[in-house]
Amino acid sequence: MRIPVTERTTLPELFLARIADTPDVPAYRQHHPDPDAPDDENRGCWQDITWAQAGVEVGRWRVALRSEGLRPGDRVALCMRNRIEWVLFDQAALGLGLVVVPLFYNDRPDNMAWCMDDAGVRLLLLEDGQLWRSLHGQLPALMRVVCVNNAPAGDATAVALSAWLPAEGELPESGPAQPADLATLVYTSGTTGRPKGVMLSHRNIVSDMSTSLDAVPSVAADDVFLSFLPLSHMFERTVGYYMAVCVGALTVFARGIPQLSEDLLSQRPTLMVCVPRIFERIYARMQENLPAGSFRRRLFDMSVDVGWRRFTGQLRVRDRLLWPVLDALVGRKLRGHLGGRMRLIVSGAAALVPQLSRTFLGLGLPLLQGYGLTEFSPVVSCNRLGDNDPTSVGRPIAGVEVRTLDSGELLARGPQVMLGYWNNAAATAAMIDADGWLHTGDLAHIKDGRIYIVGRAKEIIVLSNGEKIPPADAEQMILLDPVFQQVMVVGEGRPHLGLLVVSELADERVLCQRANDRLRSFPGYARVRHIARVTEPWTVENQLLTPTLKLRRRRIEEHFAREIEEMYRTPEQPHDPQ
Repeated sequence: MRIPVTERTTLPELFLARIADTPDVPAYRQHHPDPDAPDDENRGCWQDITWAQAGVEVGRWRVALRSEGLRPGDRVALCMRNRIEWVLFDQAALGLGLVVVPLFYNDRPDNMAWCMDDAGVRLLLLEDGQLWRSLHGQLPALMRVVCVNNAPAGDATAVALSAWLPAEGELPESGPAQPADLATLVYTSGTTGRPKGVMLSHRNIVSDMSTSLDAVPSVAADDVFLSFLPLSHMFERTVGYYMAVCVGALTVFARGIPQLSEDLLSQRPTLMVCVPRIFERIYARMQENLPAGSFRRRLFDMSVDVGWRRFTGQLRVRDRLLWPVLDALVGRKLRGHLGGRMRLIVSGAAALVPQLSRTFLGLGLPLLQGYGLTEFSPVVSCNRLGDNDPTSVGRPIAGVEVRTLDSGELLARGPQVMLGYWNNAAATAAMIDADGWLHTGDLAHIKDGRIYIVGRAKEIIVLSNGEKIPPADAEQMILLDPVFQQVMVVGEGRPHLGLLVVSELADERVLCQRANDRLRSFPGYARVRHIARVTEPWTVENQLLTPTLKLRRRRIEEHFAREIEEMYRTPEQPHDPQ
């Protein structure tokens, strides 16, 4: 049963209400490796804990946190992959009125240190205590470091989790948190400049979770969520964590991206929060396994064509006869690779290119796109089952107002708008105007109540002839060809587009041809005329990607400035004017 939400509901009250309503129902499932076989991640077992057991564990964590002398409003941070301890720490801290500061597990230590120092973090929970060596001495406000694994010896600040937690716990009681209180500081990934701490209240998050759930009311207690996107990202945290608490669904913590295919097959989830990159990888693998001109490729393409007409309600008489056979041969196999029970996949964080939407919807995946940003807690809009236009990001969720400026920038307003940026009044004023409208920085148009995202205002490339190209759309399309590992479109103020490429294929002429083959559906001016293959991959560690794996465009351009200038000095690559 869904927990009713009111204006007075806080995140810890939601959790306590769930425990009271379904105490003996499984709440979380996690894989525990076999300690005698550390090199074999497939060995071990999956273990469930009920809502009541989770509540008792939260009680233990509350006692431990309270013993550190923390007061409501103090900031506490955690850096770990998705696992039950993430939830226990979060709920214990929120229940004491503390402010949770999640850190991206794959972020650079110096960036983590900057965020924690900016927030004045008093306590840090680390999955891997070895990271503390890189952070030590940079955090004057920090009193305690709790390590799940590899706690360093001889350090008075650091302690092992097993020693820090009391032996027993009991179900927690209501705490001091109020709806308007600050619940979390979420640092943006910082594609330009230093990260900013987004301040979200209990009311911000609860209202967004509740109205998002109204948009997809089929989500229920019998669902099985698979959690693999980082909980440090508000998309997974609101939709994949707090929503599951509200409806009482089971959450399975995936072991990681490398084991994702195995976990899908063994756990057979019914609901998954996803990002386009996952579908890009699946599509690229399918293309590799379907040689052009082969019978399997023709069968696949026919299945997508017929399935798409089925999705759009334009089935022909012949299609009605073909679809059951095609679905059994192609569609059902794809859905089987995802466990065979998937009822809903919510995709966000970036737009799906039309070809991906057409392919996966045509093969029967229940795929909905949505739109949001951290500063909005995060969901602004989403498509609905039965009202699904995959070229859009759907209609605003209940209570959310949207409009566009003459420049095309999308504005949003509602109870989900952040309290502001931590210690950054100037950035807050630039983001939220006097009337409470949040300036998203995204370009969009609104038609028949649906939002269509065009691109990022600051990322639109304007060629010297005035033509405008949203680079992310072109990059996503190019990456559907598996020969490309990473790409970035450039060309601001230049006559034609250029492309930086990371690929094992060394022939730049062939790479250019293949990139333009992917761009045939784009306007004629959106063709790559110059290309440069670089050998250095773009990673979080070399600061060319954000912790959420977005391109740091300015840094990439600065890093490869010589290569970009050189490629524009070379003759244009042959291109198809169509």
